[in-house]
Amino acid sequence: MARVATRKELQVNWVSWFADFLLVGMVFGPPFAPFLAASGVSLLTGIADIIYFMGNHVCPQPDMGLDLVPPFLMAVCMRCYGTVTGLLMIRLLYGVTGGKGFYWLSQYGWNGAALASVLMMAYPLELAAQIFGLWSFNNYVVTPFGLITGLAWGLFTMPILHGWHEN
Repeated sequence: MARVATRKELQVNWVSWFADFLLVGMVFGPPFAPFLAASGVSLLTGIADIIYFMGNHVCPQPDMGLDLVPPFLMAVCMRCYGTVTGLLMIRLLYGVTGGKGFYWLSQYGWNGAALASVLMMAYPLELAAQIFGLWSFNNYVVTPFGLITGLAWGLFTMPILHGWHEN
């Protein structure tokens, strides 16, 4: 006899679903934008315009994006894309571990929030160092700083976004 799912089992965690939807957009949007813009197809260039609009409003240096389809750049710089990559890596880790493990920072309350905040400062500190002339923009430099920020952000927020309905 087939087992019937309970109402609780059928409930959708809309916060988790929406967070994943946004993450998919952040992962695929910036690198696809140049290809969409170069297509010459009205609908696709319109989508690219939306992605570039968002990139221009979240990235401090969108003009430093990778030159994927000249003259069209990736919609964000590699510092921002490093952050997105870190978030994706941690989302995948959360999917594997189900939020179990000592490294999920939200379980430590304010101490976890403080540690996450310190680690998330990698991005703005690198940007400030660049602005103050300590070094110039280099994708090999900015990407790991963004990655550290994304990893820290994810280690704190993933259990909150994807596990809040449990217990």
